[in-house]
Amino acid sequence: MNVLRLGLITPVFFVYSFLSGCVSLPAEPNDPAYAPVYPPTPVPTEFTNGAIYQENFAISLYEDRRAHRVGDILTVRLDEQTKAKKEADTEIDKNSNSTIADPTILGKTVKGLFGNDLSLNTQISSTRSFDGEAETNQSNSLSGIITVTVAEVLPNGVMKVRGEKWLTLNTGDEYIRITGLVRPEDITPDNMVSSQKLADARITYSGRGEVADASKAGWIVRFLLSTFFPL
Repeated sequence: MNVLRLGLITPVFFVYSFLSGCVSLPAEPNDPAYAPVYPPTPVPTEFTNGAIYQENFAISLYEDRRAHRVGDILTVRLDEQTKAKKEADTEIDKNSNSTIADPTILGKTVKGLFGNDLSLNTQISSTRSFDGEAETNQSNSLSGIITVTVAEVLPNGVMKVRGEKWLTLNTGDEYIRITGLVRPEDITPDNMVSSQKLADARITYSGRGEVADASKAGWIVRFLLSTFFPL
């Protein structure tokens, strides 16, 4: 009885595991991977001698307010626009024809030599052709503004930034997440940088809720359209 029960549970377990893998979990706010990074709190000196200059509170006269330290805030202007077009047209034709005539032995053909209607005359022909054509067009655009924080400053001065923005609407949420590397030279005087200047950028724009769920196909349809379906 236990063996029969195990035999019934095992297929159900594999089916459940497979279907669970087809359904991705929705994103949640406050993801640690996109959490803001706060700068270390400077420890003031215990003794103050009354001078104008105090350690850990120095400000250069030639320094602006652009982000350059861990925990600083930087505004990223989303200027993403991509277009792709690809066409392919292939045509292959190949024809072959071979003929083997009756051989002759001592001036007589093989058919006449043996006195029957057998013949070695053979003719082989083949025709092969292939015609393929493909065309694809794709365009994407994303514009907006998101403010992120500096998570790390590399030894060469390049800053690693990350952040997210969540918008709660009537029927769901929309969010933007971004990570990347920024050069200090690419930051404008108003403390803003274009997303086209981000290296190793990861930009995500999606949503969750009723509208997002209605625009997605069910897991059965996704399975039928996936590469796992043999037809």
